[in-house]
Amino acid sequence: MKKKILLVDDEKDFLDIMSQKIRSWGYEVVSASNAEDAMRAFKRERPSAAILDYVMPEVNGVQLLMRIRAVDMKIPVIMFTVKPQSEVIEDAEKLDILAFIPKLSPYTDTQANLKTALSIAFQKEKGKNAR
Repeated sequence: MKKKILLVDDEKDFLDIMSQKIRSWGYEVVSASNAEDAMRAFKRERPSAAILDYVMPEVNGVQLLMRIRAVDMKIPVIMFTVKPQSEVIEDAEKLDILAFIPKLSPYTDTQANLKTALSIAFQKEKGKNAR
């Protein structure tokens, strides 16, 4: 069974390109362009990991992550950010973020970094399940 990834980003082009790329790596992708749709999809689909954009209108990635953590404390979460300021990272680290990936463009190192982070997320998951 394919691992299911929740991908949340308010930029449609970025969301489409990254969804296609993640699917090409063998994952199933559930995408959402805002926090409300993301929470509905999260509760309905029960993904194996979540990838959130930090900068979104109305509800940012950390606020969305707090909502997700209220439902699931263990899901691996990766966050895209164009604002790698220390206070943003510190706030999010309190919520157990697996990785921060600079969001430069969907064609740069973003893809390689994301693929690596997903591999790490599911290696950790295997280790937890083996105990």
